[in-house]
Amino acid sequence: SILVQGCSLRTWSYKSPFVEQVQVVLTSEGRPLDADIELWHGPDNTPFKMRVYIENGKLQPFSCVVETPRGPNTIAIRNIGQLEFPIIATAFTENLNRPSCDCVTNLKTIQGGALRTYPFDPLVESVQVYLRTDGRPLNARIELLQGPNNNKEVIELYSEDGYDRPFFCILNTPGSGNVVRIVNTAPIEFPM
Repeated sequence: SILVQGCSLRTWSYKSPFVEQVQVVLTSEGRPLDADIELWHGPDNTPFKMRVYIENGKLQPFSCVVETPRGPNTIAIRNIGQLEFPIIATAFTENLNRPSCDCVTNLKTIQGGALRTYPFDPLVESVQVYLRTDGRPLNARIELLQGPNNNKEVIELYSEDGYDRPFFCILNTPGSGNVVRIVNTAPIEFPM
């Protein structure tokens, strides 16, 4: 784990072509978490990037798997929060979270510009989110809402190829009234 102060950047480089996935975990000491995560693949090539905002990084740590095919790759994590809001970042390549069989077999198409909501029972502690395309770019916004339009967590996501680089994360859902809203922010020609 590395402490990333507000307005600073940390990177993890993987030279081996055998590293095909990296799990990224972000937490805080109970403060807001606001970060950019990018995959750098060669000079001036960012095939995957996301922005993550979490209201309370201790109560709801962020965990996602970033696909890194055809190495070498670098994972860059930038804390874009204020100086008073450091985050704790971890990146590792072994014992990664994987989508369950239920998650993969229950995929639903979301057309470009459309949204889908998933309400959850208060007993649900966490949910898996798995997004992919048929090889087209993936542009999405994932929101964890608690109550009417109260964003607890927001992830804005871009992947240049949603088949080679799908998105998988686990969202913690403490409390009641949780709803996950997934918006396909791409044009109608790009379903996911």
